[in-house]
Amino acid sequence: MYRNVVAKTLKQLPKPHKWMLSAAAGLFLVSLLLPSDDASASKHTSAVELQPNTRYPLDIKLQHLAPTTDAPVVDDEPEWQVYTVRNGDSLAKVFKRAGLSAKETHEVSRAGEHAKRLLKIMPGDKIHIALDQQKQFSALMYPLSALETLIIDKQDTGYVSNIERKEVEHRYSYAQGEIRSNFWNAAVEAGLTDNQIMSLAAIFGWDIDFALEIRQGDTFNVVFEEQYAEGVFVGYGNIVAAEFVNQGDEYRAIRYTDGNYYTPEGRSMRKSFLRAPVNFSYISSNFTTKRFHPVQKRWKAHRGTDYAANRGTPVMAAGDGKVIRSSYDRFNGHHVFIQHGEKYQTKYLHFTKRMVKVGDTVKQGQVIGTVGSTGLASGPHLHYEFLVDGVHRNPRTVQLPKAEPIDASERSAFELLAERRLQQLNTNKRIMLAMN
Repeated sequence: MYRNVVAKTLKQLPKPHKWMLSAAAGLFLVSLLLPSDDASASKHTSAVELQPNTRYPLDIKLQHLAPTTDAPVVDDEPEWQVYTVRNGDSLAKVFKRAGLSAKETHEVSRAGEHAKRLLKIMPGDKIHIALDQQKQFSALMYPLSALETLIIDKQDTGYVSNIERKEVEHRYSYAQGEIRSNFWNAAVEAGLTDNQIMSLAAIFGWDIDFALEIRQGDTFNVVFEEQYAEGVFVGYGNIVAAEFVNQGDEYRAIRYTDGNYYTPEGRSMRKSFLRAPVNFSYISSNFTTKRFHPVQKRWKAHRGTDYAANRGTPVMAAGDGKVIRSSYDRFNGHHVFIQHGEKYQTKYLHFTKRMVKVGDTVKQGQVIGTVGSTGLASGPHLHYEFLVDGVHRNPRTVQLPKAEPIDASERSAFELLAERRLQQLNTNKRIMLAMN
């Protein structure tokens, strides 16, 4: 299309104009055909005969570009150092060793609620501190346990603290034992820790007086958790199932997801009263109608149980109730009486120190005093009495109110869990029997 337009336009031009255009076009073609100086040089160079598979040097000059900035390359990663807390150390002293200012110490200690844990550092603890390129505080790590670490970061908005928790994997382990001398020794021989022994006694403490009723030949069987983080053992978890055979009576407990223990039938292990207000103490005098009083030197009714224990041993309230007497006299020494509803009353005598006063409401297991020898007492011990409708009863054998069952909405889930836990207990017994 454009070619036709150009041809038509040329035809319409006057002859002088056509001649001028023709002459200009000819001169342009001649200039293209004549070689220039550069072309001659190029032609001369290309005349060199190149051989295959041969290296030829090239005269090429490389020009180094200047950097766009004169600033050096900086590594922004902070530098971490570990400081061990010494005797008498405070956070300020540790920060001073790290070369940090009192102002930085103040800011870090106020970095949220979690930062208050730094006020309780103990000798031997490790504190990891990171400094920036200007040797100022950048971050801190303080391991609180095998699972938790306190992290404090310096951000644009200020200092921020949080607790970093490792993911825990729970595995199950087992222990089984038979009592030959006492419960504590048997549990240690079975591989239980001090805390596990106390937990096991607490689970069955509403049914068994571990200070008095344990007998040679009694047995126990326990399933408990072991905790692992990143494949490394970090500690023991809860006892999830347990069985205790005491003087031929079998007691079993299952831990549910609410943290409480129940019988396999779904009744709570927690009852209105503990069988004993002290733990693992030798009882010097059982419940009898009469005994020879060691101070008054005469036979008299002994309507309670004496727990011989070291002075200062904590004494617990056997059940929830209200303190109706907290006083001192020359017979009972320091003593406390607790009313539990309308029917039950407990009495605790010969304290060294009372920790409640008249009118106080107490919870089961709350420490109400410490063992002593005040009043008519031949040595440090607790005299404990249990009354039902005003009549003294043996606290070891008295029938107590039945425990409440698990909530009906949880029963189906509990029964499935209980079945699995009982299988674990039974499997452990079979394994141990086969090994023996």
